[in-house]
Amino acid sequence: SFYEELLSHGILEPLTAPIEGMVVKEGSCNYMAPQGISSVVKYYLKQSAGADVVYEQHVTRVSLQDGKWEVSRKTGPPEQFDIVILTMPVPQILQLQGDLLNMINGSQKQQLESVSYSSRYALGLFYEAGTRIDVPWAAQYITDNPCIRFISIDNKKRNIESPEIGPSVVVHTTVTFGSEHLDADPAEVQQLILHHLERVLPSLPKPASIKCQKWRYSQVTKAVLNCPGQMILHTQPLLICGGDGFTHSNFDGCIDSAMSLAEAVKSHL
Repeated sequence: SFYEELLSHGILEPLTAPIEGMVVKEGSCNYMAPQGISSVVKYYLKQSAGADVVYEQHVTRVSLQDGKWEVSRKTGPPEQFDIVILTMPVPQILQLQGDLLNMINGSQKQQLESVSYSSRYALGLFYEAGTRIDVPWAAQYITDNPCIRFISIDNKKRNIESPEIGPSVVVHTTVTFGSEHLDADPAEVQQLILHHLERVLPSLPKPASIKCQKWRYSQVTKAVLNCPGQMILHTQPLLICGGDGFTHSNFDGCIDSAMSLAEAVKSHL
């Protein structure tokens, strides 16, 4: 039903562009978001009928205060909440200061500490309108390069090729490269990726701009045991955590966790 709704509103479309080297599981369907994956999030926030969304708040501490959760952030005063739901990567939950870690029981702490993620870099190359990138595919999985695992001509993959919009190329590194260069100088990493990209695609034109992004927590390699979707860390007041660390790293995993979180919160209200 989630896919049907998103397809009917044009938020998702079936993936029809040619992807070289993709392993297709029998019975699975692949989709893409023409306006980018953030459009899925924006769609659901709009459906929420008045959720007050605040961005770029770096949470540092969660403490009990007069029967409520006091949440502190890097900038601005702390705020109090009746319910707190944490969906950041599990290692970041364990890094929070305050009362949280003292309240988690031993087996929960053990389960959370066992969650692991792969790390990788993503590189975005952005071109002027009218630039031609002559390759027969929209995306390609690379198997024989120590640095690059995936290249996507993003506008081609999303079926939004247009003379008014400049093309963009997205490059994902291998997991091994990501972990080996995790704390390296970003400028040096960018040059390394570009060097390998030139060998893989020597005909690629010079971009107008480049953005290099580090994903310290890219995809879950080991989720919480039995993939429960969520974990209640404290009941009164409610503190619950979820996300792909409690399921698996794809859209189905996110939905499974969201449904599980929603049920747990509803039964608590």
